[in-house]
Amino acid sequence: MSNQLRLHRTISFLSDYGLVDEFVGVVHSVIRSIAPHAAVVDITHGIPCHDVRSGALCLARSAQYLCPGVVLAVVDPGVGTERRAIAVEVGEGQSFLVGPDNGLLAPAVSMVGGADRAVSLTNAEYQLAAPGPTFAGRDVFAPAAAHLASGVDLYELGEAVDPMSLLPGVLPVPSALDDGLAAEVLWVDTYGNVQLNVGPDDLEGWGDRVGLRWGDNRRTARRVDTYELLNGGDIGLVVDSYGLESVVVPRGSAASMLGLAAGDEVHLVRYDDDAPSPGITTPVELQRRR
Repeated sequence: MSNQLRLHRTISFLSDYGLVDEFVGVVHSVIRSIAPHAAVVDITHGIPCHDVRSGALCLARSAQYLCPGVVLAVVDPGVGTERRAIAVEVGEGQSFLVGPDNGLLAPAVSMVGGADRAVSLTNAEYQLAAPGPTFAGRDVFAPAAAHLASGVDLYELGEAVDPMSLLPGVLPVPSALDDGLAAEVLWVDTYGNVQLNVGPDDLEGWGDRVGLRWGDNRRTARRVDTYELLNGGDIGLVVDSYGLESVVVPRGSAASMLGLAAGDEVHLVRYDDDAPSPGITTPVELQRRR
């Protein structure tokens, strides 16, 4: 059970709100009006609109590095519907996650060891009066996060629910092929590095070269430890800061060069050490000289 008097001094905030409208600033102000002691850390507000999967992946990548406290995550295409608004306790009260029950929170909850308790946010005493149902980030989630940060017990915020009933996040796993693995692009970062759902253990014993196939494209990647070990024109596979294989190019965008985006399927092909490099083949038609 959590310590009911525990204050939390950090609220980590993720959303698909962007920074053009006032949404992020309003949520900050609502939190400050309830929990002025708490610092709000903006994880990102650049999640593509309505993209729950991208938000869940971002939150899962971030979870182990966030300060203990309250995590407020809002990517909520079902706002105003019967989808549940939830708060989840993890780490025996060290942290809480607040957001919609649409799969957004589940991967992060799993990353930090699973849920201890969970509630549906049904107690209107801990919410703002809403002129309409479409800004739950302001009216429901931000107040819940701020009250939790102020030491309000989780069960005060609404009805207890079985943590096992929370909607799971669906994250892809690589599958075996006759000559390698079928992978998926999880994320393209701001540098254009292309993160795959493949870890270095999946490529154990594969050697220094890996074939890449997507659509009608065929390329060869070199497995290297750092970007600077690649030469101009090379394509590399580097284990990124989250421990997954990323397709990269030296000082450029692999996503732009190769035309890859989140959700694309990429096949990784294993080569024998003595096999010739497949490279790129361009057909040439030779004509007899007259």
